[in-house]
Amino acid sequence: MAGLPARIRALYDDLQPLQSLEPAGHLVRDVRGPDRVDWHYRHSGDRQHAHQGAPLGGRRKRGIFREAIGRSRGGRTTKIHALTDAAGRPHVLLLSPGNTNDIALAPALIAAVGPIKRLIADKAYDANRLRQLLADRGAKAVIPSTASRNRPIPYNKKIYRQRNVIERMFARLKDFRRVATRYDKLARNFLAGALIVATLVWWLN
Repeated sequence: MAGLPARIRALYDDLQPLQSLEPAGHLVRDVRGPDRVDWHYRHSGDRQHAHQGAPLGGRRKRGIFREAIGRSRGGRTTKIHALTDAAGRPHVLLLSPGNTNDIALAPALIAAVGPIKRLIADKAYDANRLRQLLADRGAKAVIPSTASRNRPIPYNKKIYRQRNVIERMFARLKDFRRVATRYDKLARNFLAGALIVATLVWWLN
């Protein structure tokens, strides 16, 4: 190979060495060979933010309602449960894993909203215990019966048409990508985003 011309200096002259972002020796301790990994140092907490990690994974388990992520037909999702007024303005928003039944959080929604005159809901909320809960609170249930009932319970079909207001409410929430597609790791952050959207769209207009 031909030598370098005499007037060209080596590239490292007068240059300061770069400082490594990884503490000295950690990479060596991390990987000791093709099939030897030192897991003690691999998970020793060298991350800058100890509580951050992959959205759907983590080194320590949390309660399912803290992350509010469950596997449903659409994959690992989060479900928003809401109770609105007659104008479609949300009064209560709650979260659950995506594989949770709609009726599971109905008592919590009713308890949080305070006194109500009637509850308009679809067939997913047709349960004797929920109807009894509403009756004890002096509220009327406007809920169609499921096909499994031998004797369908009558309901006011004209009033039931007003149920579309909650469908419009969810459609308005999903206009915001942060709500339509969850990027937040913790449920409290996701719920906070949904509450901010609800405040901006309904209560400040």
